[in-house]
Amino acid sequence: MAPSATDRRAFGRLFERYAKMVHGVLLARVPKADADDLVQEVFITAMQRLETLRDEASMGGWLAAIARNRAIDFVRGRPQLVPLPETLEVVDPRRAEVSQVLALIRSLPEAYREPLALRLVEGLTGPEIAEQVGLTPESVRVNLCRGMKLLRERMGLSAQPGEDV
Repeated sequence: MAPSATDRRAFGRLFERYAKMVHGVLLARVPKADADDLVQEVFITAMQRLETLRDEASMGGWLAAIARNRAIDFVRGRPQLVPLPETLEVVDPRRAEVSQVLALIRSLPEAYREPLALRLVEGLTGPEIAEQVGLTPESVRVNLCRGMKLLRERMGLSAQPGEDV
């Protein structure tokens, strides 16, 4: 049975509310171009499995779990790529820098990847991250703080006094 217009509108509102969070969860695990494509797959899966959601209040956490699982499946099924030589010329140095930072974020412990991607790339606030992925605001704050500290260390940067995430 095809979804009704009401169902499609409701699902559109869900997409508007959670797409950035889903994208950030994916971005913490896969390259940007792949994350962009996988967002749609996550929402299609969610639409197909909506009846398995037990509590509507846990929608964000449920979508985040689907996104994590989809990223894991994607990485497992992906062929190993050979790194390009460093002497290869880069057309846009800003894109190269963003790619390097995202690679560093993906190298951090699991607890820090998602909050950093959601904050730095998707622009979500700590409370928004907590609400959407089903964590407490305090745990998100701690993970952002520790993750930023570790990211700065790996980038060879020191934190500025009073600087916040």
